[in-house]
Order: sequence, then C-alpha cells, then structure tokens
Amino acid sequence: MEQKMLHILQNCKNIRELKQTHLQIFVHGLHHSNFILPKLITVSSAFNLLDYAVSIFQNSWCPNVVAYNNMIKCLIGQSHKEALRVYNRMKVSMVEANSFTFTFLLKCFESSEALEDGKVMHGETLKLGFGSSVFVQNSLLSFYANCSEKLHSAYGVFEEMPERDVVSWNSMIGACMNRGEIESAIGLLDKMPERNIVTWNSVVCGLSKAGNMELAYSVFEQMPERNEVSWNSMISGYVRMGDVKAAQSIFYQMPEKTVVSWTAMISGYATAGDLKSAEYIFNHMPLKNVVSWNAMISGYVHNHMFDQALYVFHNMLINGKCSPDQATLISVLSACAHLGSLEHGKWIDSYIKKNKFHLSIPLGNALIDMFAKCGDVENAKEVFHHMSKRCVITWTTMVSGLALNGKCREAVNLFDQMCLGGTKLDDVVFIAVLSACTHGGLVEEGKRAFDQMVQEFDIKPQIEHYGCMVDLLGRAGKLEEAIRFTERMHLKPNAVIWATLLFCCKIHGNEDLLISVTEKIMDQEPSNPGYLTLVSNLSASFGRWEDALSFRVAMRQQRMEKVPGCSSIQVGNKVHEFLAKDTRHVQRKEIYRALDSLNGQLKSESDCAIRILQ
Repeated sequence: MEQKMLHILQNCKNIRELKQTHLQIFVHGLHHSNFILPKLITVSSAFNLLDYAVSIFQNSWCPNVVAYNNMIKCLIGQSHKEALRVYNRMKVSMVEANSFTFTFLLKCFESSEALEDGKVMHGETLKLGFGSSVFVQNSLLSFYANCSEKLHSAYGVFEEMPERDVVSWNSMIGACMNRGEIESAIGLLDKMPERNIVTWNSVVCGLSKAGNMELAYSVFEQMPERNEVSWNSMISGYVRMGDVKAAQSIFYQMPEKTVVSWTAMISGYATAGDLKSAEYIFNHMPLKNVVSWNAMISGYVHNHMFDQALYVFHNMLINGKCSPDQATLISVLSACAHLGSLEHGKWIDSYIKKNKFHLSIPLGNALIDMFAKCGDVENAKEVFHHMSKRCVITWTTMVSGLALNGKCREAVNLFDQMCLGGTKLDDVVFIAVLSACTHGGLVEEGKRAFDQMVQEFDIKPQIEHYGCMVDLLGRAGKLEEAIRFTERMHLKPNAVIWATLLFCCKIHGNEDLLISVTEKIMDQEPSNPGYLTLVSNLSASFGRWEDALSFRVAMRQQRMEKVPGCSSIQVGNKVHEFLAKDTRHVQRKEIYRALDSLNGQLKSESDCAIRILQ
C-alpha cells in the first residue's frame, strides 16, 4: 500500500489531487510513515503550500532524518529561524543529523542577519565530526561568502579544508569576483590544480560585470572550451560598456547562438539608439521568449518611440507564443502614459485584472502614473488604495498625479499623510509636493514643506527644489522675496531659475526686474534658443522693440531655431503626433481646413462678445 500511495503522490498534477491523496494516506494510517512523509512534505512545498507542508511535519510522530532534511530543504529562501526550529526539534528528538542536514540548513542562511546563527551551525558541524566533509565545508564556504561583509571567514574555511574539490575553488573564486577582489580571484585561478568550465565562466562573468573587458577577453581567449555562458558573458559585458561593435563581433563568432545572445544584442543596439539593427536582430531570431519581446518593447520606450512599442506589444499578443509578464506591462504602460493614450491604458488595466496579475509595487506604480498622466485621476486613486504595499515612488507618483490634474490641495494632504505613515522620504517626493504647491498657489504650504525637508528630514536642497520655490514665490507676485531667496541659495542659480523669474516678471508687469534677470540668463546661456525666444517675446510685450529685434537677429545670425512643440492624440487604435506647423501628416489639408474653420468661429464669437460689451 505504501508503494501505491507513493506512486499516486508522485503523480499529483494539482493541489486538489494532492489533498485527495493526503486524505487517502490518512485513511490508510500511513501519515506517519517515514517512507511516505518526506515525499508528502516535498510535493506540498512544490505546489507552494509551505504552510501545509509545515503543518504535516509538525503533526507527524517520529519523522526520520530524511523527513527532517526535506522539511529544512523546503525552507530554503524562506525563514532561516523556522529552519533552526526544525533542526532544534531534530536534536531534541535524538535524530542524528547527516551531511545533507547541514548543507540544506546553511543554504537557508542567505543574509547578514543570519550570520550569527550560521556561526553556531559552523560549531555544530565541527562538534559532530563534519569538519572533514567536503560537502559540508563547501556549504560553509558559500554561507560565509554570502552573509559576511568581508571574506576573512570564507578564506578561513577554505584554508582549513583538509580536502578541496573543484566546487571549493569555484566558490572561493566566485566570492572574490563578487567582492571586486579581481587580483585575488586571478591568483586563485593560477593556483587551482584542476579547472572546469564553471571556473573559467566564473572569472569571465566576474570581469565582465566589473567592466574589465580587456582582461575578460584575455581570459576568454585562454579558455580550452567555451559554452553559451562564456559567450553570453562576453556579449553582455560589452553591451553594458556600450561597445556594441565588440559585442557584435563576439555574437557573430558564436557557433550556436541562444535566445540569451540574441536578446543581449537587441538590448545593446536599443541602448545605443540603433533601433534599425535591434529590429533586424529581433526579426531574424529563430526563437523568441518573453525577455526578447520585453527588450524590443523597452528599447522603443527608451528611445521615445512609444507608438512602435505599442505596435510590438500588439504583435506579441497576436503571435501568442509568449505571454506578457509584469515587465512587459510596465513598459507598455509607460508608453501609454507618454502618449496620453487612456484607451490603451484601460485595456492594459483590464488585461491585468482578467489574467489575475499580482499588483506588485512596480506594476501598481506604472498604473498610477499612466492613469494620472492620461487625466483619469480617479482610477489612479483606486489603484493606489488597492495596493497592499507601497514604496516612496508610489506616494511620489500619486502626489505628482494629483497635482498634474489640478488637485493640488489633495496632493499636499496626501503628502502629509505620507509623513505620518512613517515612509522614508527622499528628495524626489519633495520636488513633487513643491510642484503641487506651485501649481495650486499654496505659498505657505510650500514654505512649510521646504523647511520640513531641510530641518526635519535633513535633506539638502537641490537646484530643482530651489527652482520650485522661486516659481512658487514668483507666481504669487512675491518677486522681491523670490530674489532674496535666490541670494540665500547654497547653489549658484542656473538659467532655469532666472528664466522662471523672467516669466514671473511678465505675469506681474515688472519691467525693472526684467532687465537685470535678462542679463543673468544671457551670461549663463547666451546660445539657448528657448531662452532667447522667451526674452525676445517678453521684451516685445513690454514695448522694448529694439531689444526684441536684437535677440531675433542674434538667433538668425547663429542659425538657432527653437525646438518645435509636439503633441499627440489617439483616434481609434492609432496615435497621431504633431509638431508646430507640421506638414508631414497625410491628412494635413483636412486638418488645417478644420483648424481654419475653428479659428474663424472663435473670431466670430469673440467679435460678437465685444459688440455686446460695447
């Protein structure tokens, strides 16, 4: 019967079948069987039912060493304290530990918090006679390499090992590489009596991650054999350094290219802005996975080709071979946010709900950002309130979103709520709340937030914070106070701050300040067409025609042109982009005809209103 139950247990395809089998085991009185119990614990854990597995173990009578080991193994990556409790029960029950016990137990200790408990286990291994076990000593070496800030303890274990195998050397070399101790790693490589492919790959991968591609290439050339990890480490290393030509050279030498290699090249080309080459690689891939699609979509987003990002995502869904993951959706939501495409954004939101995606912090942040930038602040708030966990970026995105949609007082109130909630604040959230105060004309609230940032949270103001305060004071007509504020800054005011003051001069008609502020801008950025256009227009608005003309002449002589404004609108499933005075659109005649008609109607309405007033 035990063999039959074990066979059924091993073939369980889902949780329902597992629980039905568990019931049968219980009915036949086999739930305490040391033959069945270890497998029951393992299968429960495999279905992500860790609590269920723990419950089964805790209710067992006399588990043997295999059951204890399986329970500890299931706790790897979970709670090291729970693993210790299992081990302590094992000691109390007088069950003798073996090498597997300590191997699994030490793998449960993954962070510096577990260091002291791990040291106790080190003592246990020596006391129980496992000091000569290569198996256990390798686990100790890995434990110290992962949990200790310095490598002294790992070196100590390595030096005291009576016998070392290739895993021991590889672990020590990998630990040195991860700490950036390249010379030590190379020294160990030279001393190593026998090297395998893992050894070579560890060194090449470590050097490429450290950005030392010259030495990485030298080691790569010495390798007696290479596998896909070797080639991909070199390609990824060159891509990270921005050397796409070198990455391309390695890629074309690679005897058997893998999906990782193709994807790395897509990312490299996209990062360098060469989307044509990225497209070529993507279209010629023999096999694509979700990471490949994500690389192409995020490449378009990174290069501000948002409509193309949506097009690739649409093709991904039609292709149907790879399902989007959270990274895909975050990139696509970013594209929707930049395009202001609420229709696409709502579809993504529905897709997330329909496919029961976990609302992780990054995904929630992307949804809030998309809804806020598309003007749907209520849906943004709904996502915010549904998030079980939030980070400082979540709060900052929501504060910015409220301000962007004119709900500035609500943004300040949310910021106050954030302060009370104990979230650790950064400089970016203060830029968001100061911007909200600026757009809402909330002068006193802005002053309070600035003082709070400096005095309560000890955050040193950056030029962006100063810019927000100058804009806030200037818009409120407190120009003299704004000037005094710039004089007290610990940073030198840049052209952006002077341009902000310049714009405020126009709003409040302060011609005297206009002249001095113009001089400041011209000293710092005399060749910026945006600022020259602003100064010229403001000079003209004050009737200073000669000054306005001189700035226009200077721009023409230096052949400077202001970058034209760009806007977009979604019609159906297509997003249309327009520049100022655009002549590229295929329907430009109809568009300009409609625009002229609207201008005519507005003029007619305006003339009518003037006659009524007269």
